[in-house]
Amino acid sequence: TVFFIMERNNVAAKWKTSMTVAALVTGVAWYHYTYMREHWALSYAAGEGESPLVMRYIDWLITVPLQVAEFYLILAAVGAATAMLFWRLFGASLVMLIAGFLGEAEKAPEMPMLIVGCAAWAYIIYEVWAGDAKKGADTTSEGTQFAFKAMALILTFGWAIYPIGYFLGTGEDANTDALNILYNIADVVNKTAFGLMVWYAATMDTKAASSEE
Repeated sequence: TVFFIMERNNVAAKWKTSMTVAALVTGVAWYHYTYMREHWALSYAAGEGESPLVMRYIDWLITVPLQVAEFYLILAAVGAATAMLFWRLFGASLVMLIAGFLGEAEKAPEMPMLIVGCAAWAYIIYEVWAGDAKKGADTTSEGTQFAFKAMALILTFGWAIYPIGYFLGTGEDANTDALNILYNIADVVNKTAFGLMVWYAATMDTKAASSEE
């Protein structure tokens, strides 16, 4: 988070908002993980091993829409995105998270909620690989295209870890340890790598613009 905030001053103006979002994603994650760690430690010491489910989803309800919005911000910076694209991506991310929470919290049938959540995720993947978002990215600079493709890969393959954790953490044979390990790995990889890709693309684009001048 500190790194992204400091590096924000070293990139072109059009990338500053994206760098701020990267810092927010990792900063919010750090804040919530301090509470999740304490919850898990106390629960494990008491022999319960209860996953910090609510705190995880509070974190994701903030950070995931921010990550999804990053696609829009990067494209909007070069005039290749619309407000409707943002709202579609934002809405799909909320459907994905709410369905996941209802299933994991046993407020609704687990597998149907997993299917709903995966369908929303699939829609986001469609938008970034074949929809309006992809079309907008194809008309932008090399740095913007790199950031977009890198984030699309993270969203596709990095986010695939979450449904695996969901599956392991639900049902009669739920494995809470495996669920937490997978979720932790996924958060570290996705949120940190996500921000680093934005930073690298911003640096690359800024250097290219400077050399042209």
